Amino acid sequence: MIRNILHASRRQYALVSLVIGAVMISFSGVWVKVSHVTPTASAFYRVFFGGIILLFAALLRREMIWQGGRHLLLSSICGLLFAIDLVFYHYSVLYIGPGLGTILPNFQVFILAMAGMFFFGEKVRLLFLISIPLAFIGLFLIVGIDWGQLDQLNKIGVYFGLAAAVCYAAFLLSLRKLQSDQAGLSFFYVLMMVSLTTSAFLALEIFRNGDTFYIPDLQSLFALMALGLFSQTIGWMLITNALPAILASLSGFILLLQPSLAFVWDVLIFQRPTSLTNWVGVFIVLIAIYFGSVKSSPS
Repeated sequence: MIRNILHASRRQYALVSLVIGAVMISFSGVWVKVSHVTPTASAFYRVFFGGIILLFAALLRREMIWQGGRHLLLSSICGLLFAIDLVFYHYSVLYIGPGLGTILPNFQVFILAMAGMFFFGEKVRLLFLISIPLAFIGLFLIVGIDWGQLDQLNKIGVYFGLAAAVCYAAFLLSLRKLQSDQAGLSFFYVLMMVSLTTSAFLALEIFRNGDTFYIPDLQSLFALMALGLFSQTIGWMLITNALPAILASLSGFILLLQPSLAFVWDVLIFQRPTSLTNWVGVFIVLIAIYFGSVKSSPS
């Protein structure tokens, strides 16, 4: 009986952690939008501040041990992919807003599912086949049926959001490889290495294109620190620790809070013009993302 009570309380704690983590990450686009710096600079500070926090955590846990050149190489590959993903995502938020700009990178579930089928021998699921056309029907309802009437920046924002989905899927696959090859390392250490290597690549990009590291005001500093602390670090830690204790189908449903709330914040905070058709499109896309992420039950 005591074991059942402990199991139930652990599951409730995991559910609360998962919800809080999803809500924290849903504000990512908001922090990017109000940071008053360029998309590349906001992406840099996101992983730089997050990486510094994780560095202190790793030092406190006495995990700062050289893991060899292979670990550094895999971390650098993850960092490069994540850097490209963040640049696409932050530019997408700038051009089409935090709502749609956050929904589009979640299309990574379709890319990961296809990678599973083509490279890992996973079976094609009926729900997955339904989810792909459903997602694009919903997308067209959000951005408008007549693609030709959209201005150029909106089109670029949609393209960048979809490109972010591709890069994010590649990043997740490389992160999975890094974690499997470095079994025994805590997620603190792995995420710290990825965050710091990502910030290094983004710093090089800032130097390359003549951008600046300058933070113009206190609002910018607060937004960038919130982006690094809550969206990049605490939110992901809460989600990562909670997932093993929750059914995959339930966790996939709860994680839809992140793109859903991102769209809500866009409407409430930035007064995004949204019709009933747009809301129907958002609902359809979220259902499609859920269908695309649900795994088949083992036989």
